[in-house]
Amino acid sequence: MLRDLLLAAFIVGSVSAKEGPWIPLFDGKSLAGWTSDNGGKPGEGWKVEDGALHRTGKKPGNLISEKEYKDFEFEFEWKISAKGNSGVKYRVQKSAGGWLGPEYQVLDDKGHPNGKVADTTAASLYEVVPAAKDKELKPVGEWNTSKIVAKGSVLEHWLNGKLALKIDTKGKEWPTLKKDSKFAKFDDFAGPAAGKLLLQDHDDEVWFRNLRIREL
Repeated sequence: MLRDLLLAAFIVGSVSAKEGPWIPLFDGKSLAGWTSDNGGKPGEGWKVEDGALHRTGKKPGNLISEKEYKDFEFEFEWKISAKGNSGVKYRVQKSAGGWLGPEYQVLDDKGHPNGKVADTTAASLYEVVPAAKDKELKPVGEWNTSKIVAKGSVLEHWLNGKLALKIDTKGKEWPTLKKDSKFAKFDDFAGPAAGKLLLQDHDDEVWFRNLRIREL
């Protein structure tokens, strides 16, 4: 019995040892660690208010992380404006058409037209994999807690403590899902190569806070 307990403790310790420490990606006071699309200073439309990042109406552009991440667990909180649309992209790579990568959809499902399409609703992998129908989405103006887990070819989106979707990009379902999306022609879409994180400017007000990440 004691041997089994010791073995179990060793296994748990070994798994934990492979996980990095939680690292904050927003200090609640500044835009340190983030750049504009071209690597410069973030647009003036991104404001820090009451410990949150607020995308206002002055064409701020996207926020891009300075660092790249491959396998990770990324937690963040968000709230969206009425009829608003935004997103969090990850493993993004610079392409001729801009920053390309899978997107965790941030949306007012009830007020925005994308809320009527399964694979463009909140917590979906935008235009590829729908979020669970029984997800628990908070109303406009309330904070949602989200998590993205990317490990190898497996991607997970979580919303308010519940798994919203899980997909293996090397699994049998992925080719069909991807073929029916606008990302069909991009062979390396969704990794598993490392890439940057992106907080999307989609012309609507959105707020983010408590962003933190740990590498796996």
